[in-house]
Amino acid sequence: MTEAVRAAVELFVNPSRLGMLAVGSGVGLLIGMLPGMGGIVAAAILLPFMLKLEPAAALAMVTGALAVVHTSDTITSVLIGAPGSAAAVPTMMEGHPMARRGEAARALAAAYLSSLVGGLIGALGLTLSIPIARPLVLSFGSPELFMLTVLGVSFAGSLLGKQPVKGLSAGLLGLLLGTVGPAPAAAEVRFAFGQVYLTDGIDLALVALGLFGVAEVVSLMARGGAVAQRTELGHGWWEGVRDVWRHRWLVLRGALIGMWAGVLPAIGATAGTLMAYGHAVATSRDRSRFGKGDVRGIIAPEAANNAVEAGDLVPTLLFGVPGGAPSAMILGALLAYGILPGPRIVTQHLDLIYTVVWSFALANVFGAGVMFAASPLLARLTSVPFHRIAPPIVLAMVLAAYQETQHFGDLVALVALGVVGYALKVTGWPRGPLLIGFVLSNPLERYYFLTVRLHPDPVDWLLRPGVMVIGLLVVAPFAWSAVRWVRARSQGAAPVARQPAGPATVATAAVLAVFAYAWWESRGFLPDAALMPVSVAAAGTVLTALQLVRELGGYGGPVEEEDELAAQDGGAGRRVRRAAGYLLSLVVYVAATYFLGLRWASALWSLWMLRAVARLGWPGSVAYTAAMVLGLELLASVLGVHLPRGRLGL
Repeated sequence: MTEAVRAAVELFVNPSRLGMLAVGSGVGLLIGMLPGMGGIVAAAILLPFMLKLEPAAALAMVTGALAVVHTSDTITSVLIGAPGSAAAVPTMMEGHPMARRGEAARALAAAYLSSLVGGLIGALGLTLSIPIARPLVLSFGSPELFMLTVLGVSFAGSLLGKQPVKGLSAGLLGLLLGTVGPAPAAAEVRFAFGQVYLTDGIDLALVALGLFGVAEVVSLMARGGAVAQRTELGHGWWEGVRDVWRHRWLVLRGALIGMWAGVLPAIGATAGTLMAYGHAVATSRDRSRFGKGDVRGIIAPEAANNAVEAGDLVPTLLFGVPGGAPSAMILGALLAYGILPGPRIVTQHLDLIYTVVWSFALANVFGAGVMFAASPLLARLTSVPFHRIAPPIVLAMVLAAYQETQHFGDLVALVALGVVGYALKVTGWPRGPLLIGFVLSNPLERYYFLTVRLHPDPVDWLLRPGVMVIGLLVVAPFAWSAVRWVRARSQGAAPVARQPAGPATVATAAVLAVFAYAWWESRGFLPDAALMPVSVAAAGTVLTALQLVRELGGYGGPVEEEDELAAQDGGAGRRVRRAAGYLLSLVVYVAATYFLGLRWASALWSLWMLRAVARLGWPGSVAYTAAMVLGLELLASVLGVHLPRGRLGL
C-alpha cells in the first residue's frame, strides 16, 4: 500500500502530467460552457490525444475534464437560461430567476463553491470506496435498483409544492416519453408512428435543450430587454459563499446522493443531480421559492453533479462497468493500454487509481478557482440586451442537438420540444419532473422487467429489507404532506379560493389525451414491451383525470409562470404572441437549414434577428454575423463538429 502511494505521488507530481491535467481541465471548462455539450463531448474530444500519451498522463487529462465540466456549465444555465448540460437543469431552474433579479453573482458563487466541495467529497468517497464498494454494490439486486429509480420519480411530486398530483403526472409523462423507441425487453419499436427517426428513441440532451433551452430563449426574447434588471457583484459574491456555509449539511447530503448515483450503474449525473434537487425540495419546510430562484435548489444539485463523476469511476475501475458515457470512454482507453478494469486493478494498478483520485480533487480546485475569478466579468453579461446575444446561443443549441445522431430529425425534434416546453411553462405545468421521468425511464423499465421476471411472486421481493427501506423513503414525503394537510384543516385554515378554468385546464386536458391514447395504443404491444407503457399510461390517466376534475371545479390552484417577474408586470398575452412569432421563426430557420445548410440558414436568421429585432445597423449586423459564421467554421475544423448540409449542397 505504501509503495503504491509513493509510486502514485511520483506519477502525479511530474510536471508533464500536471500539464496534461491543466489541459484537460481547460477543455472541460470550455466545453461545459457550450449548451448541451457536457462531459461526453469533452471526453470524446480528448480521446484521440489520450491514446498517444502514457496511461497516467492520459487519465489525468480526461479526469481533469470530467471533474470541471459540471462546474462551468453553470454559466449558461444561470446567465442565459439554457442548460449547459442535462445535469445543469436544476441549476438553471433556480439560478436563472436569481440572475434576472440581479443576483447572478450570488447564484454563481454558491454553485462554484458547492461544486468544489462536492467534487472533493466525491474524491474522498472514491478513495474510501476502493476496499468497500465491491461487496456493497453487489448486494443490490434488481428489486433494490428498481425501487431506487421509483424513489427518483417520486421526488417529482415534491417539485411542485402544493400541487403534487401535477408533479407526479409530469414525471409519468417523462417516463412515457422515455418509452419511445425500441423496447429493452422485446423486439418491438414503440410509438414510432412510422418515422424512422423515432425508432432509436429521443436523445436526453435533445429533450433538455428543447424543453428548457429553446423555451427559455424564446421567453427571454418575448420579454425583451436584458437577462437581468440589475447586477450586484460584490454583495452577491459573498452572499453566495455564506449560503453554502449556512446550508453545509445540504451540501454534504447532495454530494452523498450524487456519489451513490454515480456508483449505481445506469443512473448517471443527470438523475443524481435531479434526485439531489428533489431531496432539497422534499426536506425543506418552506418550498414556496423553489422554481422561482431558491439558492438551496442550486447548492444540492451542484454538490451532487461533481460527486457523480467521481462515483462513476467506481464501477468503471472496479467492475469494468461504466457508470456513464464519459466513463465508458475511459474504459475504452484503459483497454487500449492493456489495463483490464476489475477487482485486480486495486492490486496491480493501485498507483493509477490514486492518480485518478488526486487529479479529480486538484482539477476541482483549479476549475472552481478559474470560474470564481471569471465570475465578475461573466455576470456582467446579464446586462446585455438579450436579442443581441440570442443568435449565437440558438446556433450553439442547434449545433449541440445535431451532434448526437447527425439526423435532420434532431432539429425538428428540438423545435417541437421547444414549443411543448414553452406551452408547459406558460400554463404552469412543471418541466423538472418531466425530465426526471425521462432520465429514469430506461433504468426503471430495465429493473422493472428483471424484477418481475426473476421474482414472479411480488411478496418475494417486496419484503426484502432494502426494498422496504427505500419504499418507506418513497412514501414518507407524501405521508408528511397528508399530515400537514390534516393539521391545517383541524386548525381552521382559510379555504382555498376558486380559480376559473383557463389555459392550464386546456393543457391538463391535452396531457390527459396523451396518456389515454398511449394506454390504448400500448395494449397492442408485445407483453414484455407493453409492461412499462401500460403501467405508466394507466397511472398517468388516473392522476391527470383527477387533476382535470379539480381544475374544472376551480380547485386546481393558481397558475404561476415560472418567470415570476414577467407574471407581475401584465401583458402576458402580448408576450405569448411574441413568443409564438419567435417559435415560428425557428421553424423557418430549421426549414432553411434543410434546403440551404446550417451556414446560410444561420447567417440569414441572425441578420434578421439583429436588424429587425435587436435594431442594429447594417454594418454591425453584417460584421456580427460574419464573425459568428467564422467561429462556426473554426469550431467545425478544430473540434470535428458536424454541420448539417442542405439539399442544395450548401
